[in-house]
Amino acid sequence: QVELVESGGGLVQAGDSLRLSCVASTDHFSSYYMAWFRQVPGKEREFVATISGGGGMTQYADSVNGRFTISRDSAKSTMYLQMNSLKFEDTAGYYCAAGAGYGGNRRTYDYAYAYWGQGTQVTVSS
Repeated sequence: QVELVESGGGLVQAGDSLRLSCVASTDHFSSYYMAWFRQVPGKEREFVATISGGGGMTQYADSVNGRFTISRDSAKSTMYLQMNSLKFEDTAGYYCAAGAGYGGNRRTYDYAYAYWGQGTQVTVSS
């Protein structure tokens, strides 16, 4: 069992930056690939970015590519999402997730993740 706790959300203006953190309670942090998803009430959960267990491979949704950066620190069992040039449409609840057993593009789907955090809200005012 892996517990994930997100932090770092808040209310910002369009164009601002924000960094989200996700702390994982596991002794095998590097064994899991991880991801950020986001969801707006009434809409389906949306893939944002994913990172491999060792941190060497990343993938982004087109909507955030070039603005967001996903990273992880194994010494701290923590994953990050640096969000720059935020837009109103980035407003959502952001969720971190950890998984194992799926490769390639399947990691952009929520079924590839067994563990989820409770989420942190990001609100961008226009």
